[in-house]
Amino acid sequence: MVKDINTDSNELQQRCINAIRVLSMDAVERASSGHPGAPMGAAPMAYALWTKHLKHNPANPDWADRDRFVLSAGHASMLLYSLLHLTGYDLSMDEIKNFRQWGSKTPGHPEYGLTPGVEVTTGPLGSGFAAGVGMAISEKMLAERFNTASYQVVDHYTYAIVSDGDLMEGVASEAASLAGTLGLGKLIYLYDDNNISIEGSTDLAFREDVKARFLAYGWHVIHVDGSDPVSIDKAISESKNYFEKPSLIIATTVIAEGSPNKAGTAGSHGTPLGSEEVELTRKALGWTAEPFDVPDDVIRHFRSAVEQGRSAESIWDDEMGRFGKENPKDFQVYEKWVANALPKNWQDQVPQFSPEDGAMATRAASGKILNSLAPIVGNLVGGSADLAPSNNTELKGFGDFGPNAWSGRNLHFGVREHAMGGIVNGMALHGGIRPYSGTFLVFADYMRPSLRLGAIMSLPVTYIFTHDSIGVGEDGPTHQPVEQLAALRAIPGLTVIRPADGNETAAAWIIALEQASPTALLLTRQGLPQITSPEVARAGVSKGGYILSDLDDGNFDVILIASGSEVSLVAAAGEMLLSKGITSRIVSMPSWELFNLQSEDYRNEVLPPNFAAKLAVEAGIGQGWERFVGGDGELHVMSDFGASAPGKVVMEKFGFTAEAVAEHAQKLIRRLQSKV
Repeated sequence: MVKDINTDSNELQQRCINAIRVLSMDAVERASSGHPGAPMGAAPMAYALWTKHLKHNPANPDWADRDRFVLSAGHASMLLYSLLHLTGYDLSMDEIKNFRQWGSKTPGHPEYGLTPGVEVTTGPLGSGFAAGVGMAISEKMLAERFNTASYQVVDHYTYAIVSDGDLMEGVASEAASLAGTLGLGKLIYLYDDNNISIEGSTDLAFREDVKARFLAYGWHVIHVDGSDPVSIDKAISESKNYFEKPSLIIATTVIAEGSPNKAGTAGSHGTPLGSEEVELTRKALGWTAEPFDVPDDVIRHFRSAVEQGRSAESIWDDEMGRFGKENPKDFQVYEKWVANALPKNWQDQVPQFSPEDGAMATRAASGKILNSLAPIVGNLVGGSADLAPSNNTELKGFGDFGPNAWSGRNLHFGVREHAMGGIVNGMALHGGIRPYSGTFLVFADYMRPSLRLGAIMSLPVTYIFTHDSIGVGEDGPTHQPVEQLAALRAIPGLTVIRPADGNETAAAWIIALEQASPTALLLTRQGLPQITSPEVARAGVSKGGYILSDLDDGNFDVILIASGSEVSLVAAAGEMLLSKGITSRIVSMPSWELFNLQSEDYRNEVLPPNFAAKLAVEAGIGQGWERFVGGDGELHVMSDFGASAPGKVVMEKFGFTAEAVAEHAQKLIRRLQSKV
């Protein structure tokens, strides 16, 4: 895929760069919305990368061994759309004209799964930077597993264009530090250093020595003229020779280059240039074609990517054919991993739990499940934000991923929750790896933007959150999640599961690995009794909510609903009520999202809508539980941030005991009886 840029005539090369500029400018102008400046300034580096280095096949955007390209500066989306259209992806000129309009494949920021060739949803600055690091990690892992002396099954680069804004964001700093520590040599980022942000010059808030910073991270750094495609081409070639370091190419550019009056100004960042300035820019660039009309020679030059891509993929296909004949077992494994297929009968390896196992924290049960699955699900990979011993996320005996140990399956993210979320998203986007991450639930706030993007992209990632309630105890309110559970449930497309015991945890893991969308597992620090059988848990958790018990054969005075550690609590409260002649139904509700997917008949069977005495119990804020208890039901929940004390004491002081729940249920029944 690599060509000598000097074989292009200077005139044709410049017209191709200007085609990117004008197409981007015209689309933004037509939409009366968008960011013309960055695409115009970054056009030379994009041209050099896409025509001289990027290994890709526009006819097959999903080719497994393609280079990955991330536009971390997602606001410059027209740069990417221009490149996709010009190089022959299935993105028509009509879609370019429909930029930022309803139903188009050219939304304001790139969206994974919508536009062919878009590798990752970007826009929140810094997120693409982290995702690219995850892609490079997956490439390293897969290359180590499948490449041989004779066959390079996995051999590609991860490139990105990043902006001043990206580098200001903390998530990029976190990800850059880890990438340098790991020495991800096939990670090459081009920094569009145009010194402009929305408010004006970046000097207002960003004066650091970026080169020194990235050298300190352990990166290879080059500084070039971003307006010179030949210099950029040489810098990319040089960076490919640094096998043990990621590379940052600092390309000094001029935002909105070509615009006579708005080049180098903040006014070109996030607003159209205006019709008069557009015409002046066309004249300044010597561009005579009508809007959205690209000259034939420019199209032909860009579209050479189609034949080059087919040829590159064909060569790889032939090599894979030979690899498959000589290494049939590895070839089959590779195909299954890339297809995200699980081994046959893998569920048989999921451990089962019984009352004889005694009280066990669901984080401990999760650790047992992970280590039971690791030997048979070979691409199950993950780690923690420096909390593996607490999160129980270590895969024992499978080594640590890092320099000279690329086969290791345990990732050490360091105390970098936000980047961790973005990195596991990138690992999943790359394909071939089943990633998970781990931290305390209270720190879900640090990684929420990555969680949200994972949900937007519907990525098969498992996010593990332990220490899931005020039961954490001594660490106090800073570490006791109260509102985080509700906040996670508020994210569309994220399946949140809070299991009540070991068997519900096992069922949760089965769901997490089987579904093609993200799952958050919320697990306890404190031990819980085993209150379900494997069969009941698997059937019940798959439905999100189920009847754990009817203490009087279906005739009951109150319905007690809970999730996680509070399920055994309400079960104990139900026994207390029964001793007083009050009967109850106990409902375990580990996942609202899964419960809401069930039929109305099933939901009404579990929670009869005409039954008033419903009490929901959860050691967190009650937001959202109202929909399940109805207008006459009540909530037994938190309205404070917790306190520092032993976990049992904290639970008792805030009213999370069987006695307190039983008393609340009796008051609810009396209140409703008084209304009759």
